[in-house]
Amino acid sequence: MPLTLLMLIPAGLLLLAVGAHLIVSSASRLARWLRIPPLVIGLTVVAFGTSAPELTVSLRSALNGQGDIAVGNVLGSNIFNVLVILGLCALIAPLQVRRQLVRLDVPLMIGASLLAWLLALDQHYSLLDGLVLVACLLGYLAALYVHARKGAAIQPQPASAPAAQETHASALKAVLSMLAGLGLLVVGADWLITGAVALARTLGLSELIIGLTLVAAGTSLPELATSVFAALRNERDIAVGNIVGSILFNLLGVLGLSALAAPGLSVSPNALAFDFPVMTAVAVACLPVFFAGYRISRWEGLLFLGYYLAYILYLALFTTGQPLARTFATAMLGYAVPLTIVTLLIVAARAWRRQRK
Repeated sequence: MPLTLLMLIPAGLLLLAVGAHLIVSSASRLARWLRIPPLVIGLTVVAFGTSAPELTVSLRSALNGQGDIAVGNVLGSNIFNVLVILGLCALIAPLQVRRQLVRLDVPLMIGASLLAWLLALDQHYSLLDGLVLVACLLGYLAALYVHARKGAAIQPQPASAPAAQETHASALKAVLSMLAGLGLLVVGADWLITGAVALARTLGLSELIIGLTLVAAGTSLPELATSVFAALRNERDIAVGNIVGSILFNLLGVLGLSALAAPGLSVSPNALAFDFPVMTAVAVACLPVFFAGYRISRWEGLLFLGYYLAYILYLALFTTGQPLARTFATAMLGYAVPLTIVTLLIVAARAWRRQRK
């Protein structure tokens, strides 16, 4: 493979990271100007901004007929978001979780995972599937808006004329910064896809594996940087809300818009057999983890990281054609994941009883 094609991968990742940073920082300034609560910022503005690379990459891949990269990018990013990013954030500092996440957003995340899996059972996403997913995203945003209006929205305070002018000028700069970030995302996504496809063909790897690992981790860099930085700054609502909101946007927005842009978007049988179940199990595991005292402890973060290492090990075994891959997958899906979920449910039930007392 020519060196120039290989260099497109780190260059594309760099442009994606810079573009996402511009979008997130400018969107956060606009959100503060509108006086939106931190959790709502994390679930919407920051989450959707950091998911812009996933959207750009999956859209370009879908339009180029590379369905495995488009779908694998979403599945891999969601698994990476929970197991790696939340795991690292919890190791940095135990994360408090607001009741809204447990009662509304995490159940919706589980429902969105099941819906995306159900619609993919015929091994493609049709135009109707895309419409259903996007409609669910709009419904979620409407529910979030109503919830914020009822209890969490902060009304803007009156400002003097000079202060208002400064605020409007800052908002204009933020909009221009967002447009520049979107431009970098488009170019970076094009470079990353070109380099990733060339690398897959050179190494003899499937595009699904590249989408689940290299592209997924690369497009999740904005989420990683944002949540880790928020955890270090003790902005825990943004750290956790960013992950949950990004997963919802990936499932409903990225997959939905990709299906609308390229109806008939293909889904690999391997993804249906293993990656969709893993992604759904990861989403289900969040509910008891979050409910157990409304916090993510360090041992739970370490557990998440351990599961991601096991997931990568399976991909390595599967890619190299090792016969152990099927046995490993059966052990993970049939024993380890259910046992972990049952353990977490017991922990959550005990925490619920303590709260009632």
